Amino acid sequence: MRKLVYLLILGGLMPNLYAQGITDVLRYSQESVYGTARFNAMSGAFGALGGDLSGVALNPAGSAVFLYNYASASGGLVDRQNDILYSNTFNTSADIDAAITQAGAVWVFGNSSDESDWGKFTIAVNYELQNNFDNEVVSIGTNTIGIDQFFLNQAEGLPLELLQLQGGESIPDLYQFLGETEGAAAQSAFLGFQSFIIDPVENTPGNTAYFSNVAPGSFNQEHFRVDSGYQGKYTFNLATEYKQSLYLGVNLNAHAIDYRSSTFLFESNNNANTAIDQIGFEENLWVLGSGFSAQVGAIAKLGDILRVGITYDTPTWLTLSEETSQSIETRRILNDNSTIIEVVDPRVVNIFADYRMRTPGQVKASAALLFGQAGLVSFDYGYKDFTEMQFTTNDPFFNIQNALIENTFKAASSYRLGGEYRVNQWSFRGGYRFEESPFEDTSLMGDLTGYSLGLGYSLDNVKIDLSYATAQQDRSEALYGTGLTTPTNIDQQMDVYTLSLGFFF
Repeated sequence: MRKLVYLLILGGLMPNLYAQGITDVLRYSQESVYGTARFNAMSGAFGALGGDLSGVALNPAGSAVFLYNYASASGGLVDRQNDILYSNTFNTSADIDAAITQAGAVWVFGNSSDESDWGKFTIAVNYELQNNFDNEVVSIGTNTIGIDQFFLNQAEGLPLELLQLQGGESIPDLYQFLGETEGAAAQSAFLGFQSFIIDPVENTPGNTAYFSNVAPGSFNQEHFRVDSGYQGKYTFNLATEYKQSLYLGVNLNAHAIDYRSSTFLFESNNNANTAIDQIGFEENLWVLGSGFSAQVGAIAKLGDILRVGITYDTPTWLTLSEETSQSIETRRILNDNSTIIEVVDPRVVNIFADYRMRTPGQVKASAALLFGQAGLVSFDYGYKDFTEMQFTTNDPFFNIQNALIENTFKAASSYRLGGEYRVNQWSFRGGYRFEESPFEDTSLMGDLTGYSLGLGYSLDNVKIDLSYATAQQDRSEALYGTGLTTPTNIDQQMDVYTLSLGFFF
């Protein structure tokens, strides 16, 4: 009966039920340099070059540079190493995973020697890895703020009767009800109350103030976050060549996202007169998404040596679905100094309504110097305004997030420089990239700096390429959005080793 009553009262006034925030839209608005080994070895500086399937994913005009049908596939190892500083305690963590970074083919129709001005056109299909989310961050330290402050903040203002089980009601029943009517904060408050971390100031149904059963003092904390999944782009490409000096192309892109994150906090204390001396809190998140974007690009030959390129990437329109779950375990100290373990595990998966977001578009300009068969030097510049990130679902909560985006982020530039030197069948490559922080406050995320090296060998119709790329970036993250907001400072280095096999057909 209570569920029916609350649904009638709150129908049409339902508050935010979502766990999304500005970090989510940023996660899907950034992309790293993966793709083919040749592309990776030159730090992705391919906007004016073409002739590489990852270059096609960067500038759609690049497929018209191919002279023959070509296919390639690439795989790599992604090694993340984190140096972590939390509450004056240093720790390290690492994660290494294998991934398919690229697979695709291009078909060439006509050739540059045709008498027609439009002598050649191409069709290409390609898969490109944009993000590999596999990562592990372990934050260990001694703090003067406990996780109880998180639960206190989540409970503030909630009537006590919402957190108490009624006759015949189970923990899964009430937890699910709170998620459907009150939102994620109420569910967290419920876990804190049912595990005896917090209690009401007054034991009356209308009470909205709470206190902690965890005594103040010092807290030993271990926080584990394990992320996994990927973000990929599937491209259908059309391009053409005009008078052997201008290449034009368009990409239609389908996007796929599979992101999973699990966090676990273990906290212990020996504080005097505490009623809770151990807490274990687990949260899980799973996001699936799909989306669409397009690109238009051009490459022009200005003489025998110089090429210039321009590309416009439209925003990416994404639709995402999200599932979450939580559980908690505490150790209570009773009046006789004995202890009891309290476990609150609703075993309920919250399935949220689909929501939509738009990532920012990007403009890229590039130039390259080609020295015949001896080699080349290439430079790319990109501009992306991260204030244009936006949740496009019409909901008051998302309107608040959009306002935060405008005040938190800024426009950022990226720079890529690559070179290649050829000796007979061998190619030697190197590159450098620099990406500005998307945050107004660069202490939240610093600039990214990367370097790369690579080697290629061509044998008849077959090409084998190897590359190594490394990138470093600092960032600061709070463990939780409220209460326990002690920052974790992370210095991350990501190394990518790529092997590509390509052949003309």
